[in-house]
Amino acid sequence: IMTPWGLQASVVDMTNLDAVRAALRPNTRLVWLETPSNPLLKISDIAGLAAIAHGAGARCAVDNTWATPVLQQPLALGADLVMHSTTKYLGGHSDVLGGAIVAREADPFFERVRFIQGNGGAVPSPFDCWLILRGIRSLAYRMRGHAENAARVAEFLSAQPAIERVYYPGLASHPGLAVAARQMRSGGGMLSVEVRGGEPAAMALAARVRLFTRATSLGGVESLIEHRASVEGPESRTPPGLLRISVGLEHPDDLIEDLKQALEQASEVSLD
Repeated sequence: IMTPWGLQASVVDMTNLDAVRAALRPNTRLVWLETPSNPLLKISDIAGLAAIAHGAGARCAVDNTWATPVLQQPLALGADLVMHSTTKYLGGHSDVLGGAIVAREADPFFERVRFIQGNGGAVPSPFDCWLILRGIRSLAYRMRGHAENAARVAEFLSAQPAIERVYYPGLASHPGLAVAARQMRSGGGMLSVEVRGGEPAAMALAARVRLFTRATSLGGVESLIEHRASVEGPESRTPPGLLRISVGLEHPDDLIEDLKQALEQASEVSLD
């Protein structure tokens, strides 16, 4: 998309600070990261990456959609810019589309961004703003519920033989646990699982849930489950057996019971 403007980008494992340093170029102007990442929930060291960016004369921008300001505050960790899809947790009710960018300071660079936003027409409607503000009022309480439910679901799934791997930064088995503990208040409301048997087994499991809705997006009060590689298309690098789960605010016992019956049914089908 940005090639006509002469912009270049390097794809780097942002959990590897040495790899990020090695990828820096004399013309690097922005170090961009998403943590937790989609869909593997990798945890990147915001403070460490911000220091690397600033040392190279670049800005550090963080997509904080999954954590929200309730669970993680990148500006306090050294980031210059924070981005949110307000469609997700900030709106919180799956009824609005929007986004936001927050700057550490209103410097000339940010004023340029604001100018481009206004003159490019990237301005939400008054009603969309009202919906997002309505959602933000309950954000802290909703995030607590999302995180508590997700932790329960992650613990349950990690003990199931049909599940090969659970990606959730609140689990002791997560490789980014130490970094997450430093910069996040909890593991959040998102998790992913790899189902043994690859794509057919993952599809069979997703097809048998009753309480979860099979849909993309995330951050609403309802729980969603999706086969991520199918959503991303033929060029996806996501493991074929991976399901991404947005854990909602239903009772966790009900969510676990739903997954339990779906796992049992999917197992019976595979045995047949």
